[in-house]
Amino acid sequence: MIDEKKLAMIYRENARRVTSNLGDYACRDNEATRLSPEPHDLLRSAFAIDRDRILYSGAYRRNQGKTQVFAFTNLFDEEMTNRSLHTTYVAQTARRIGLNLRLNQDLIEAIALAHDLGHTPFGHDGEAALNRCCLQYGIGEFHHNIQSLHIVDNISSRGEGLDLTFQVRDGIISHDGEVHEQKLFPQRGKVEADITSYINSRKRGDKMEWLPATLEGCVVRIADTIAYIGQDIEDAIRYRILKADELPRDCREYLGNSNGKVVDTLIRSVIVSSFEQDFIAFDQETSYYLHKLKKFNYERIYTNENVKKFKKIVDRSMKLIFEQYLEDLEKEYRDSMIFTQFLDRKNEKYLSGFSNAEKVRDFISTMTDRYFDEEIQKYFLPGGNY
Repeated sequence: MIDEKKLAMIYRENARRVTSNLGDYACRDNEATRLSPEPHDLLRSAFAIDRDRILYSGAYRRNQGKTQVFAFTNLFDEEMTNRSLHTTYVAQTARRIGLNLRLNQDLIEAIALAHDLGHTPFGHDGEAALNRCCLQYGIGEFHHNIQSLHIVDNISSRGEGLDLTFQVRDGIISHDGEVHEQKLFPQRGKVEADITSYINSRKRGDKMEWLPATLEGCVVRIADTIAYIGQDIEDAIRYRILKADELPRDCREYLGNSNGKVVDTLIRSVIVSSFEQDFIAFDQETSYYLHKLKKFNYERIYTNENVKKFKKIVDRSMKLIFEQYLEDLEKEYRDSMIFTQFLDRKNEKYLSGFSNAEKVRDFISTMTDRYFDEEIQKYFLPGGNY
């Protein structure tokens, strides 16, 4: 029989050691807040509980079937980076930084593991295509960071949500790896109403200055960039749309000529620049070369015609499937996958809380590339089921 008193003693001692090692600006476990308070767990902090809920969720499992940058490539090359691998790289990078800055490791890991749950199939091309559908049907702009929070709040666990802490939820919605920033100051003091206001503003198309409420959230935001910048280059070389010697020479000389060296250089810069500071930053020189490499990636990878040749297919198929699911809902075609694989597994809270267009948006955003492709074939190709 388990000695519960000894277990409690072990937890208290371990928690004391962890807390005593945290830096002045770290988020403490006792700062964690939930919308629905829960009993204290003997072995896990509130942030560790969040991490485990995310890790075992269906949304997290599906990330392995979602595009990172190169759509369809996972169908013939399983070593190309997918969304799950990217998430793992972000978590590892953020934990390494956080450990050296004496920040809360459980909080960092929870934010990192959930930050991309809202990504659509086919990466940013899929996101742009779904956004156009959302605007057409009047439900506001689609942003994957907002959808990530929506998944953990309103879609997971049959519509009950995962009931994560405010600090993790704020970190999820506050990541933005596409923006180049040398220095990130935490936007402390935010409350639930601020998140609601941000979501409403972004769905209207407003631009907002929005940063994480914790240093741990800032670490994940900067680790997102560190994790993808060099990996996208290595994937592009593997995909044969780029050669290593085509990278800007000064970037190669300063940051490194491999993904591992680039990651190490960037991590070292962040640790040295941010140690015992209430901000997370690169030094100016490193930031300059990182920005230059980002511009190179945009011009040579993200807008490359070989990468974008599937964009029209994604655009057209997204519109077709969105409209088809809307029709299935309006006609109550109960054999449709939107019923059998999604809505029939949701509670009344979710079913009554969202419009048909929002339900279609949510169903599509949860799909893997393969699942989306199979649905398109089933509906619209000869020999399909409909």
